[in-house]
Amino acid sequence: MARRRRQGELGSCPPHRPPPWICKLALFVVSSQPLRRRVAVIGASLDLGAGRRGVDMGPSAIRYAGLASRLDELGYEYADLGNVETAVPEATESGDEHARFLPQIKETSQRIAQLVSHTVRDGFVPVVLGGDHSVALGTLAGLRDVHGPGGAIWIDAHGDLNSPETSPSGNVHGMVLAAALGLAGERFRDDGWGLPALEPGRVALVGVRSLDDGERELLRDQDVKVFTMSDLDRLGVERSVREALAHVAGSGFVHVSLDMDAIDPDVAPGVGTPVRGGLSYREAHLAMELVAETGLASSLDVVEVNPVLDRENETGKLAVELIASALGARIL
Repeated sequence: MARRRRQGELGSCPPHRPPPWICKLALFVVSSQPLRRRVAVIGASLDLGAGRRGVDMGPSAIRYAGLASRLDELGYEYADLGNVETAVPEATESGDEHARFLPQIKETSQRIAQLVSHTVRDGFVPVVLGGDHSVALGTLAGLRDVHGPGGAIWIDAHGDLNSPETSPSGNVHGMVLAAALGLAGERFRDDGWGLPALEPGRVALVGVRSLDDGERELLRDQDVKVFTMSDLDRLGVERSVREALAHVAGSGFVHVSLDMDAIDPDVAPGVGTPVRGGLSYREAHLAMELVAETGLASSLDVVEVNPVLDRENETGKLAVELIASALGARIL
């Protein structure tokens, strides 16, 4: 099926006028028939929040694995808006050892937030490609700007519920969910962040199997629905994910955040913080298929793909497959 390239809604500045760099990124929309929903792909090559280098190449790895052609096969109208500008560690100072590179991450988050809110207002579903998990702060802030506070399905081996006071590493990618909930302290509370973006009673954490002591303590006091890998083993992935989706339904928005380390490293080796005993290939697909089945998702991010640690881009290719499943791909 031939593609048509044309100037689309994201190819010019709308009435609410985003910053000029957004207009420069949004050059064209590629569309194909039959048209169903519209997707905006946003790359965020950020690695300042992680402890290992290489995750900044994640967006390129996912694109190289055939994301555009897969979206075209699914009949989506889509715009690839390129990569949001980010700082690199070699050209900046890490600063506070308890929250490394936080000002630079905030600046990138603001750029992501502006672009996400712009695409949502134009009727596109944002699909954000990380980069480390701190990119989700910008995605969530952008969604909050449009919809107010919402909910999230957080599929991750880790809790991401540390704060600068509890984090053993000072890496911001391990504080993201706490910050989005307004629970990571004063550093994340000024107006520039657009946080908190999530309601505690509308968040479900799925696939977790590695928690720090501070995260366990926080979870005891919060109304966050948690499905550990032990829960998934006992209850099954289908029941667990359906319950998670029911928990977040009715929010101002529902964001699906997929950290590729939720998947077992035998299947997804290219991640910076692998933990054995994760989701299998089919379990990961089933989770995404259930997301598509409900139609609840307002947005999606796929993060922590690290090509430096991967085998022949296996994890990048899997990311493309899982994005397709979340957007409605089916075997039959």
